[in-house]
Amino acid sequence: MNNLLTEETMLEILKVKEDRHLFKRESQTLEFKESFNFNALADYLRDFAAFANNKGGYLVFGVKDNPRILKGLSSNSKEQFNKIDPEKISEAILNCFSINIDYEMQGIEKDTMFFGFFYIHPSAQKPVICQKNEGRDQILKNGDIYYRYGGRTQKIMAGELQSIIEARIQSVNQQWIKQIQKIGTIGINNAQILDSNTGIIENGNRRLVIDESLIPKIKWIKEGDFHEKAGAETLRLVGTVEQIEKIEVERRVEEDIHKNYPLSASELWSAVKELRPNIRQPDFYRIIKDNEIKSNAEYARLVFRNQSQQNRYQENGILDTTIPVIYKQKTINFIVAIYDNELH
Repeated sequence: MNNLLTEETMLEILKVKEDRHLFKRESQTLEFKESFNFNALADYLRDFAAFANNKGGYLVFGVKDNPRILKGLSSNSKEQFNKIDPEKISEAILNCFSINIDYEMQGIEKDTMFFGFFYIHPSAQKPVICQKNEGRDQILKNGDIYYRYGGRTQKIMAGELQSIIEARIQSVNQQWIKQIQKIGTIGINNAQILDSNTGIIENGNRRLVIDESLIPKIKWIKEGDFHEKAGAETLRLVGTVEQIEKIEVERRVEEDIHKNYPLSASELWSAVKELRPNIRQPDFYRIIKDNEIKSNAEYARLVFRNQSQQNRYQENGILDTTIPVIYKQKTINFIVAIYDNELH
C-alpha cells in the first residue's frame, strides 16, 4: 500500500494564499478540523467511514474554520495526537463497523505550528456499515452507511448505495470470470482450489490440507507486483506430505464453515426482525434475492447435501430451493442497511 502522507503532499494541502487563506477547500477527499480530542473519536470515525465508502480522503487537524486559515493544534491537542495508539483506533473501527478501514496517520510542523493528518484509503469491500451506536448524541448509529458528498459527510443516498452494490456484484462476477479463465488455461485436471479459511486445496475428490499453523503465515503477492529479490516475503511449503483420515478433513471443514457462517436462514430473519420490527418477510427474502446474497461468499454459503447436488448447481447455475444456506453475522447489518435505504 503506497504512502499517501508524504511531506510534499501534506505541505501542498496546507499551502496558503497571500491573504493567509488556504488554497484547498473541503471536498469529497478533504476535511479540515480545528482541534483534536481523542474523546471525539466517534466523530472522526464517521468521516473515516464516509471516505472509505467513496474515493478515500484526508482528515486534517489544526485548520481554523471561517475564515479557513492555518491555526495549528494547541499543545494539549498536539500531545493527544502524538500519543495516539493505532491499536485503539483499529479496535474502535472493528467495534463500530462491519469491516476494517485502512488508514495512515502523520504529523507535520509548518511555520512553528503542528498539524495532524489521517489518510483514509477507499474500502475494497464497500459498503462499510456502522454496527454500533456510539459517540456524542449517538453520532454513529447502528445500520447507517456514511458517504462523502462534496465537502460534507452524511448518510448515503439511494443512488450511491445502488452504485456500490452494483459495483460489488460486478467485481465478484469479474473475479469469477478471471478464475475460470485461469482454470481454462491451466486445465481443469491440473487446477487446485485453496480455501484460505479451512486450509484445504481441492481438486474433485483429491484434497491436500495445509496445517492450521501455516495458514496465517501465507502471504499473497498482488498480480504484477512480484520481484524475485525485492518482492514481499512469501510462504514456501516444504516437508513431508502425510496422509490423514477423510473423516478428520470433513470434520474440520464443517467446524470452520459453521464458525464463519453461524446463522441459519430463520436465525438471520429473527435477527433482522429484531432490529427492524416493521420489515415484512417477503421484503426480507426479496432483498436477499435482488442482491444475490446467497451466492456471495462475503455474506452466505451454500451447504450441499451431496456431490451430485453440487455438480448440478455448478453445471446450470440454478439454485435448488432445497439447498440450505448459512449466513455470516455481518449479513444482518447489510440487509438492514438496504431496507432502511429503501424506506427513504
